[in-house]
Amino acid sequence: MLQVHSFVFNAFQENTYIVYQEKGDCAIFDPGMSNVAEQDALVAFLEEHQLIPTALYNTHGHVDHVLGNHFIYEKYGLIPQMHEGEVPVLVAVQNIAPAYGFRYDVSPIPETFLNEGDNITIGQYNFQILFVPGHSPAHIAFYCADQKILIGGDILFSGSIGRTDLPGGNHQLLLDNIKTKIYTLDPDTMVYPGHGPSTTIGIEKKTNPFIRA
Repeated sequence: MLQVHSFVFNAFQENTYIVYQEKGDCAIFDPGMSNVAEQDALVAFLEEHQLIPTALYNTHGHVDHVLGNHFIYEKYGLIPQMHEGEVPVLVAVQNIAPAYGFRYDVSPIPETFLNEGDNITIGQYNFQILFVPGHSPAHIAFYCADQKILIGGDILFSGSIGRTDLPGGNHQLLLDNIKTKIYTLDPDTMVYPGHGPSTTIGIEKKTNPFIRA
């Protein structure tokens, strides 16, 4: 069985996720560590649970989701993987981060890109890549049908949706993607969003004020 552990990092209260099986390989999603204390917290968790990071994934390239990319690269030798369309967003972070008061060590540029329909594996479990732009120009999400897990980034939140007023955002496109690619997943799927508490597809379809099924 897969385990999902979340950290809340940086001034944007961003959710960083470790997805793992007991004692073994794990994947890191959207590392948002912005200081040494946050870096130490992530490393301590990995060491306590005897986990070895083997992959680093970004749902998208916004500043709060990539602040820890460089640290993960230096510590574990992992280069981030994302959709190629997010590279300009990632590159822009080196100019955006100082405006928010972040000290930013520049993220490596991905060498491996993820596209809709691709698959990744964590332990024995398979995750499908979903292409869900709208919050950002080439946002992706990671869906494990077997375990009913969605690492969703900033698409769908508990009672809300991702903002669309940043460069590359498109409100109607986001709503369309939620309706056709997220709300069509198993209603019992646990959604692990980029901010705030986890939720389920079924709950959001019934109660989300921005878009209901």
